[in-house]
Amino acid sequence: MITLVHRSAAVCLLATALAACGTTRPAPQAPPRPAPSAPPAPPTLAPGPSGLTPVFRHGPRTGGRTVALTFDADMTADQGPRAAAGERFDHPRLITTLRALKVPATVFMTGRWAEEYPDQARSIGRDPLFEVANHSYSHYAFTEDCYGLPAVPADRMRADVERAYDVFRKVGVPDAKPYFRFPGGCYDRTALKALAPAGVTAVQWDVVGGDAFATDAEAVAAQVLEGVRPGSVVVLHCTRSAAPTTERAVREAVPELRRRGYRFVKVSDLIAAADGRG
Repeated sequence: MITLVHRSAAVCLLATALAACGTTRPAPQAPPRPAPSAPPAPPTLAPGPSGLTPVFRHGPRTGGRTVALTFDADMTADQGPRAAAGERFDHPRLITTLRALKVPATVFMTGRWAEEYPDQARSIGRDPLFEVANHSYSHYAFTEDCYGLPAVPADRMRADVERAYDVFRKVGVPDAKPYFRFPGGCYDRTALKALAPAGVTAVQWDVVGGDAFATDAEAVAAQVLEGVRPGSVVVLHCTRSAAPTTERAVREAVPELRRRGYRFVKVSDLIAAADGRG
């Protein structure tokens, strides 16, 4: 009996190096991985006076030479004659050129356009070089008397913007930004009030490229080069029939702006750098 007890004790002592006698030590556990953090929310401006939708026109004029090229991809829902006349998105030529030149850009799409060209919308939206923003669903005006565009009733303005975001999600644009460009650039206090609940920042511009219906690419490029200042937002277009010279103008303007020391950024980069006053 004594021998058995000693032997049992010896076995227990031997096992202690591996586990407590009569128990099992749990296997080592890897430290828990931290939960992935959510991507930062896109920068927006604070609401304007009386809670109105904030309006952004350009970035800071100091702190470096940056410029944002923006392109409107629009299509008014009932403008069948424009499509019949050959209006088509300038893809892949314009987008291919921006990619070749490594120029970041912000594309303001209408929902109607994304429905018509879902593959192109998806291609742009999934390319980190670009960001997609909202240009309404219908491309109707948000004021009366805006370049002949039909007008959206005030009580339908927010729904028109939100419908465009719904289309972007449907066609596979993963991360449309909370930025909105008024069709024709036309807005008033009523429109700013109507869109406030949508949580968007309205993005205008301080440089008009002048490419709409232009036939002289050099003149468009010259107008861009003359107007750009640090922090500028340049407005251009994507439709081949309505803006046939845009791609050639971009090829001329981009190298010259870089020679002058400008760095191309997206609208979100300018807004992030802004002091909140637009």
